[in-house]
Amino acid sequence: MRQLLLALASMLTLSSLATPTMTMAGTTPDLPQKMRLVQKFNCNNAQTQAAINECTKLSYQNADKKLNQAYQQLLPTLKRSRKEKLIAAQVAWVKFRDNNCEFERSENEGGSIAPSIYFGCLENTTKLRTQQLQEYLKSDR
Repeated sequence: MRQLLLALASMLTLSSLATPTMTMAGTTPDLPQKMRLVQKFNCNNAQTQAAINECTKLSYQNADKKLNQAYQQLLPTLKRSRKEKLIAAQVAWVKFRDNNCEFERSENEGGSIAPSIYFGCLENTTKLRTQQLQEYLKSDR
């Protein structure tokens, strides 16, 4: 047990020398439930499918934040009738995006790449919608 802890401490020390973009906590089956290992992913040089999946998810989450910022900026600039139409369009768009990306992921269902395909689709589709909302914002001013 002591050797295992020393090995883990060495790995954590070495991995902390790199500049990670994201940290994810997880458990390992051969350690007690209370002990958790921290795995660091460098999203600029992801080396495993798990790291690629997590980095793709983070990238999508960043794109989603930008989408929500554009949406929140646009809403107050619109007259009530247009605001209601934008809200309805956005609700329909989110359903379309999610269903479309589920369809894209389904080709790799059960495969380790499936999450990356899904989050990549979400990210790309979200970025396109953000551009649309930003264009609406420019034209309404």
